[in-house]
Amino acid sequence: MASDDTDAASVGLLLLSGAIAALVVSPLLWLLLRASEVEATRAASLMLSSDTVEIFTNSVGLMAVVTIASILIGVPLAFLTVRTDLPYRRFWTIVAALPLVVPSYIGAFAFVSAFGPRGELSSLLGVGLPDVYGFYGAALIITLYTYPYVFLTTRAALLSMDSSLVDAARTLNSGRFKAFRRVTLPQIRPAIAAGGLLVALYAISDFGTPAFMQVRVFTSAIYWEYGAFNVEYAALLSLQLIAVTAVVIAIEAGVGHDDDASAGGADGTRLRLGAWQWPAMGAFAAIGFVTLVVPVAIFGLWFFQGAGGDVPSLEFQLEYVVNSVTLAGLAALVASALAIPVGYMAARSDSLSARLFERMTYVGFAVPGIVIGLALVFFGSNYLPWVYRTIPLLVFAYVVRFLPQAVGSTRTSVLQVDERLDEAARTLNAGRVETFRRVTLPLIAPGVIAGGVLVFLTTMKELPATLMLQPVGFDTLVTIIWAAHESVHYRYAAIPALILIVISGLSMIVLLRQEKYNVS
Repeated sequence: MASDDTDAASVGLLLLSGAIAALVVSPLLWLLLRASEVEATRAASLMLSSDTVEIFTNSVGLMAVVTIASILIGVPLAFLTVRTDLPYRRFWTIVAALPLVVPSYIGAFAFVSAFGPRGELSSLLGVGLPDVYGFYGAALIITLYTYPYVFLTTRAALLSMDSSLVDAARTLNSGRFKAFRRVTLPQIRPAIAAGGLLVALYAISDFGTPAFMQVRVFTSAIYWEYGAFNVEYAALLSLQLIAVTAVVIAIEAGVGHDDDASAGGADGTRLRLGAWQWPAMGAFAAIGFVTLVVPVAIFGLWFFQGAGGDVPSLEFQLEYVVNSVTLAGLAALVASALAIPVGYMAARSDSLSARLFERMTYVGFAVPGIVIGLALVFFGSNYLPWVYRTIPLLVFAYVVRFLPQAVGSTRTSVLQVDERLDEAARTLNAGRVETFRRVTLPLIAPGVIAGGVLVFLTTMKELPATLMLQPVGFDTLVTIIWAAHESVHYRYAAIPALILIVISGLSMIVLLRQEKYNVS
C-alpha cells in the first residue's frame, strides 16, 4: 500500500511539474500562433526587407562584438587576479566584478549624460564632444557591464585547475604564451564559453541600452513596431530573435563542453609582473571608474541638484518603490512556489520527463523579455482582455522570465539533502507529504529563499516586459527612468537609478554567496 501511495505521489508530482513547464512555455506558443496568421507572401516580404536585414545585421554584429570584447577583457583580468602577484588582488577582484551591479541601461543613461554632446563633461569643458550614440557606443556600454560574466567564470576555472601543470610545461622549455595556449586554455575554455554565452544572450536580448544609444536591433524594433500597431512584423521579428538565440546556445554547446582536465587546486608559481603591475592596476582602476564612479557621480549630482522643475508627473514618489517591491515580491513568491515541485522532481527522479520539464522552465530565461512581453500582449488583448495590463499578467511575465533562477537554486538544495533522511522518516510511518513538510522542506528552505531573492532582485530591474504590460498608472522605478529618458528630463531618473544600483548590489551579494565564490 505504501508503494502504491509513493507511486501515486510521484505521478502527481510529475504531472504538476509538467503543468508548470507547459505554463512557462505557453507564451511562445501564443507568439507562434500570431505569426502563423501572417500570409506567407507578406511574411517573406517583411523578413527579406532592407529594414529587417539592417536589424538582423545590427543585432548579430552587436552580439558578436560585445562577446569578443568581453572575452578579451574578462580573461586577462581573471588571469591577473589568480595567476600573478598583482598587488591587492582581493580588492581588484571585487572592482572587476562590481559592474554587474549596474543594469546596462542605467550605465548607458549615465554614459550619455556624462560624455554626450550636451552632457556634463561637455558643459564643464565648454566645448562640444563627439557623438557617443550608435552601434559602437552601445557595444562599449554593454561590454563594460557584461564582461564580468566571463571574468567570474574564467576566474573560477583558474582557481580550480591544477596550476602545477603550467609549471611542468615551463620546465619543458615552453614559454609563457605557449604554456597558456597548450595547458591553461584547454582547461578554462568551457568556462570562457559559459561566460561568453551569458554575455551573448544578454547582448542579443538587451532592450534599454540599444534604445538609449539609438541602435536599431531586434529588441528595440519589436518594441517600436508593437507601439506602431505593426503586430505582425513584431511577431515575425520575435521569431527571428528566438532563432538567433537558439543558434547561440547550440554553438556554446559545441564549443564549451569539452572534458575538463583539471586535477584540483594545487598552487603553482605566480607570474611576477614587475613594473607591469602599475599598468595592470591602472586597467582595473579605469574600468572601475567608468562603470561605477561615473554613474554614481552623475546620479548623485542630479540628486543634490534637486529634481524640481518642468514635469511634476516625473517627480520621485515613494509609491514607485512600493510598486516595484510589490511586483517583485509577488513574482518571487510565485516563482519559489512553482520551483519546489519542478526542482524536487528534477533532483529526485532520473526519468526523461523530469529532466525535460526542468529544461522547459529554462526557456523563458533564454528568451528575451521583449518577446515574452509581446506574446503576453497578444494573448491578453485577444483572449483575456480583462487580464490585459493587470498585475497578475505582469507577474506571470516575470515568473516565466526568471523561474529558472528559483528552479536551479531549489534543485541544488534538494541534491544536498541525503535521501536516507527521507527513508528514515518513511520507516516511522510518515507519509510522503508529511516527510517532505517536516524533513525535506526545512533543509532546502535556504536554497528556496535564495532563489526567491534572486527572482525579486532581477524582477526589480526588468524593463521591456514592465513597459509592455504595466497596468495603466502603475509606475515603477524602471518605468520612471524610461519616462525621464523619453522626455529628456534626465534628472528625474537620479533617485530611481541610485535605488536600482543599490538593489543590484544586493543581487551581487546573493549571487556570490549562492555560488560560494572565492575572492581570496
